[in-house]
Formats: sequence, C-alpha cells, structure tokens
Amino acid sequence: MFIDEAVMYARGGDGGAGVAAFQKLRGKPKGKPEGGSGGRGGAVIVRADESVASLLDLKRHPHQRAGSGTHGEGDVRHGRRGDDLIVPVPLGTVIRLEDGTLLADLVRHGQEVVVAAGGRGGRGNQALITPALRAPTFAEQGEYGEEITVTLEVKLIADAALIGFPNAGKSTLIAAVSAAKPKIADYPFTTLQPNLGVVEVEGRDFVLADIPGLIEGAAEGKGLGHEFLRHVERARVLVVLLDPSSLQPTDVYHQYDTLVAELVAHSPELGLRPRVVAVSKADLDEAAAVLTEVRAWAADREIDLFAISAATGEGVRPFVSAILEAVDAVKRESPDRRGYVLHRPAGPGFQVRRIEDAWVLEGRAAQRAINLDDLSSPEVLDLVAARLARSGITDALVAAGAVAGDDVKIGDLLFEFHPVGDEDDDMVEE
Repeated sequence: MFIDEAVMYARGGDGGAGVAAFQKLRGKPKGKPEGGSGGRGGAVIVRADESVASLLDLKRHPHQRAGSGTHGEGDVRHGRRGDDLIVPVPLGTVIRLEDGTLLADLVRHGQEVVVAAGGRGGRGNQALITPALRAPTFAEQGEYGEEITVTLEVKLIADAALIGFPNAGKSTLIAAVSAAKPKIADYPFTTLQPNLGVVEVEGRDFVLADIPGLIEGAAEGKGLGHEFLRHVERARVLVVLLDPSSLQPTDVYHQYDTLVAELVAHSPELGLRPRVVAVSKADLDEAAAVLTEVRAWAADREIDLFAISAATGEGVRPFVSAILEAVDAVKRESPDRRGYVLHRPAGPGFQVRRIEDAWVLEGRAAQRAINLDDLSSPEVLDLVAARLARSGITDALVAAGAVAGDDVKIGDLLFEFHPVGDEDDDMVEE
C-alpha cells in the first residue's frame, strides 16, 4: 500500500543523571569528588532511504522514541549515551513542523535530519568542580529529550510526470514502456496511487511517474486533486496524455486546457515546465477520425503532438525519445536536486510569563538552571542564581517588571526572586 502522508510524534531520549560521589580513603570521611556524568539521550533521526517505498510503517507506528542515556556512577564512570533511533523514509519526503515551517526536504539517499534531539546528560560532581567550589556535594539531573510533532509527506522524485484525465491510458502506457505494474481496467479512477517506472531508450533512461487521473477542480482538491498534484511538483517535464475516445466526457481540446489550468492553479511555476503532448489510443477508429483536426489545432498552438497507442506500440518509441530529450535538456540547464535541511537556531531557550501572582519561566535554559539533585543547600542556590544570571533570565525578569521578593516558578519549584547584585543574591526556595 502506498502511503504518502503521516504524522510522527517523536521524542528524544532522556539524559542520564550525574552522581555525587567521593573517593573513599581510610581515615578520611570524604575524599575528592569522583561522581561520573550521565550519558546523553539518543536522537530521533529521519533518513531518506531508497529502499523504502512509502510511509506505511510510520503510519502504523507514529510514536517514535530514542533510547535514554544511563546514569553516571562513582569512580568517575560516565553513563552510556542512548541509542539514536533512525526512521527511514522514501526519497522525496518533506517534513514540516506543526506551524507549517519546512524542517527538511530529503531527496537523496542517506540525507537526514535530527527531528528530536536527546536530552543532555547531567554532570557528576567531579565535573562541577570550580576554583570556588572544590568539593561539590551535588550533581545534575539528566535533561528530558526533545518532544515534537511533525508531518511528513512524500513528493515523488521523477524526471517526467504523466498526467491526463481518468482512463486516458496512462497506466497502460507506463506498463508498456517500463517494468511498472499498475492496476489497469476500463473504468475511471482505476489508478488511486502514483506509479514509478524506469524507461530505457538507447542505453539511457529516465524515471516516469504515472499520476492518478486529474479532473476539473483538482487544484481545489476535487477528486483527491491536492494529493495527486503534489507528486507533479518535482517533475522536470510534464507529459500530457489526451484521450480521444468516447470514454471521456470532453474533447481533447478541453482536456488539454483543463489540465494546464489545473497545473497552473496548483502552482504557477508548473505552467513554465516543458511539456510533451500526445493523443493516446491512436489505434481506435474514433481517434483516427479526429487526428487531422487535432494536429492542426496543435500546430496553431506550436505544440509538438504525438499520436500513440500503448496497445499496439504505434508511435511510442519516438514519443519516449522526445521525453528523454526534454528531460536531458532540463538537466543540462538546472543543477541537481540537493534537498533542504533547516538548522533551527537555539534562540534564548526560555520564556517569561506572568501568571496570577508569580513569574513563570519555561524553556530548556530555565530547566537547565535548576537541573540539580539537591536544591536545599546554600551553595546550590548560589549556583542556580549564577546560572539564571549567565543565561540572561535574571535580566529578562527585571525587564518584565520582576522585583526582589517576587515569586518565580520553574516547573514545580517556586523561588523568591533576588536579582544578583542585591544584598541577598540567593534564589531562596520556598
């Protein structure tokens, strides 16, 4: 089953906790600090893989979580890093954040993006030694992994896209010129998912996509139009197939104008793509009856028109050769597809909000400032105050209107605010 859309709930692994431990020496109650640090949590990484055909597995398993880091131990033994979780997706997968921001467009095999980073491991007391604090009695807790919801959609990567009304013969054609095996029947909307085929011509080849039939109003979503037109966006060349048979409710002239109008309505840039146009089912009597008139119409519009029959092979070889030439011409003029990965800036890492009678601090930087295993000792509270000052949180609180004695809340902890530089520099836990 071809699934080209999915939502993923990703969470990076949590960081392991650091430990407060001391060297054990005979005759001394406490030796030097030797607590190890926790391991960093693993990341959720989305990677383009040419062996993956659709988002079916992700659709079935939308929740993806990386491994957590292990805790540190005494004797400066550090915790193990959590295992990264690799989520393979088809080439051409576009990943967006919940607000629609493009996070990544993965078009090459092996291209990848970190969707949810792992939490940092907490430092043990051996790593917290400073000139002013020679024997820390505390350690840091590990940080939680990043949690995020993203949407993924596949836009097929093909050199040429085969478009036409339902039952125009697209699937029959791609089956005749490639090894693709689409579902074929004599009724509209037989093809409900795109098919890819590799077409070989005189030792060269190109990838042809069979796009399910488009109808008038497709650009507004009619007949699953949005889902189908998405797969046209990457094609270098547009191959328009016109059906002269009585199975179609409109003539080939209206078909052509409608298809072009729908492409332009979906994306004006599609109207500028090279086109190769053909009348299908040329072996039918009703096709022969209108071909002379259709050729004259095409000549007036300066359209190079082909008459083909996938059933008999008539005209197919020069037709696919023309597609290959058009594809090669675009490749010579345009650089290779490189894809896109957004490098998200870290930003300030915190937010200050006034809620009822307290200042509430949110964000990774705020959590990191209090990420310690013992918030009762004066030395720890001094360290928290220093971290808040270094990260810019103290200045942000003052700028927002906070004054000494105000309540400040970080997570489940409530503090009394005393800006660094006041007589009492400490953040006092309540």
